[in-house]
Amino acid sequence: MTVPARAFVVAGSEATGGAGFQVDLKTFQELGVVGAGALSCIVAFDPANSWAHRFHPVAPEIIAEQIEAALACHGEDVLDTAKVGMLGTPETIDVVAEALRQRSWRHLVVDPVLICKGQEPGAALDTDNALREKILPLATVVTPNVFEATTLSGMESIQSVSDLEEAARRIGDKGVPYVVAKGGVELPGEDAVDVLWDGSSITHFRRPKIGEQRVSGAGCTLAAAITAELAKGAEVADAVETAKELVTHGIEQRLACGTPFDVVWQGAARLS
Repeated sequence: MTVPARAFVVAGSEATGGAGFQVDLKTFQELGVVGAGALSCIVAFDPANSWAHRFHPVAPEIIAEQIEAALACHGEDVLDTAKVGMLGTPETIDVVAEALRQRSWRHLVVDPVLICKGQEPGAALDTDNALREKILPLATVVTPNVFEATTLSGMESIQSVSDLEEAARRIGDKGVPYVVAKGGVELPGEDAVDVLWDGSSITHFRRPKIGEQRVSGAGCTLAAAITAELAKGAEVADAVETAKELVTHGIEQRLACGTPFDVVWQGAARLS
């Protein structure tokens, strides 16, 4: 019997299934990886208020209990790769960072969700600072989008692929071994370009753009797919290539919902 690889995730729940923890587990499953994880928060869109975010943090002690149970179930010899998604509060970041430091991780992929639209600006800034201080130093791979890469790199703006490359280098200089900076549809040109900085060189991952609008769940899916492939033993560049392909198929076959935005379908690659 084939024994599947396993991966761990700490992320927020998004009830429509278009992002967050639900997407992470679906992506793991599509790539043949068993997923375990802990919920950091719950984000419930408000259909009666232009689909605004309603943000509900999970109590730190409950997060700690979830992580304790999951990691006790899956020993370090079989579970050494993890993803961190949305955390949401400094208190959550504290408990997650402390729990992650108790284990030796071969790879820790951080999708740096810097702003939750359900937070007040001051609280969001505190969360951003805590994430940079306590979570990023633990990462082997970080996957910022254009906004997040601009913030983490300290650049004024990112308006080209060259700018995206520079942002990736600057983030890498802060101690992150691998930076996957995602251009998506945010940058000009016919291709959606992501760049990987590995500490010495830049690699481009290009696919033709599919429309000009962002698709919900694309970033979560990419980071989760990278995590799954790393759990299976892939090298980082190969993991990013597989993830890019899966996300591209998922955007091509995206799902229209009752929301103002379409969502990625993680199962599309399997049927292509």
